[in-house]
Amino acid sequence: MTFATSRTARLMAGGAMVLALSATASLADIRFWTTEEQPERLERQQQMAEAFEAESGIAVEVIPVTESEIGTRATAAFAAGDLPDVIYHPLSQALPWVEAGILDADAATEVIEALGADTFASGTLRMVETDDGWASVPADGWTQMIVYRKDLFEEAGLEPPSTYANVLAAIEALHNPPDMFGFVAATKVDEAFMSQVLEHVFLANGVTPVDDSGFKGFDEAATVEVLEFYKALAEASPPGELYWDQSRTLYFGGQAAMIIWSPFILDELAGLRDSAPPTINDDPTSPELASKTGIVTNFAGPSNPDGAAWSSTNLFGITADANYDEAIQFVEYSMGEGYESTLAIAPEGKFPVRRGTAENPSEFVDLWATLPVGVDRKAPLGELYSQDMIDEIVGGLDVAQRWGVEEGQLALASKLINSQVINRVVREYIDGQIDAAAAVAEMNDELATIE
Repeated sequence: MTFATSRTARLMAGGAMVLALSATASLADIRFWTTEEQPERLERQQQMAEAFEAESGIAVEVIPVTESEIGTRATAAFAAGDLPDVIYHPLSQALPWVEAGILDADAATEVIEALGADTFASGTLRMVETDDGWASVPADGWTQMIVYRKDLFEEAGLEPPSTYANVLAAIEALHNPPDMFGFVAATKVDEAFMSQVLEHVFLANGVTPVDDSGFKGFDEAATVEVLEFYKALAEASPPGELYWDQSRTLYFGGQAAMIIWSPFILDELAGLRDSAPPTINDDPTSPELASKTGIVTNFAGPSNPDGAAWSSTNLFGITADANYDEAIQFVEYSMGEGYESTLAIAPEGKFPVRRGTAENPSEFVDLWATLPVGVDRKAPLGELYSQDMIDEIVGGLDVAQRWGVEEGQLALASKLINSQVINRVVREYIDGQIDAAAAVAEMNDELATIE
């Protein structure tokens, strides 16, 4: 649907919609659904809405919605003709909601073009591309990271763990259990953490189970490389059912050279959260471990030398029922003058997907590094970590990927991941129950039955 056509349809439907919704309509000019429903985060969003109203005269009602319920609630509201104007939503909803008619891709495209597409991280825009523009406006995101002991790498003359080969070389040099484990791999089959880590490792080698037509199966040669690499990670890990808890605990205690984790570990590494303190020394508030840590976001296997970064992205979607001009103004404000407030909700997990403006291309990245992170104590990321590390953190968004996004098969890919078939079969291979070729065949056979 073109912009002109969709705009005309909106105007024609407007009179009928006003009559239908007048009994329940909010006094606000626009309604904003957000999945950031924690009290402190809601308060920040309310403050931003009030600042926007003071400047524009447009009142915004901020409405919290639990993320696990947002799909069913949006579908019900669409059927009732009662969608909010703007929805802050996860990546998984963007393209399906455009196809269903819930989101107005023309409105999102108008916002992105007005702000400047070249001011956004290219990877985040690629993930919401439509034939004529973009499904939704990327708001923030984070990339999964290989967290490693930079000090030990430097002492041993090792390259950063940005490739399979570099990781294996570091394990060879640093693995010395029980004092130091080379890695802490995710091996607990029923944990979503294992699914997330495995997708990252598969993406790094350019391996995906889907194409434009749907399920295609894993390529055997490249998948065998993934399996052999992951088995090496598991063999350099402690025994047992491992997930995010053990990996963080061992790294914080100085007993792990490398782990894979989300950026929500960044404030904890620096001793800013009492519930998860570093134990590398006697001071749980010490930033020592943060100073000894490096991170890698873009990670490459032998069959994919360019590598990939696994990312989680949230977006502002403008709905088909929106007060068009007012919703556009609100999203433009949230990504412009109000972007500091958008990012300040949780800076350690909200990387700036919009880097800056045409006049100052690094404006928002520079600003983000000054925002305080932490729970029991606060400090800016820019004071805790070097500029090179800040650049690496944000740079991952340029190569951000997820299975099924570029192929238009995100829904199917999510089902494949959530089935935990991949986790179970990888664990069978790690445990020596089957060989690599049999593992590839078993995954392909079982995943092919998922629709």
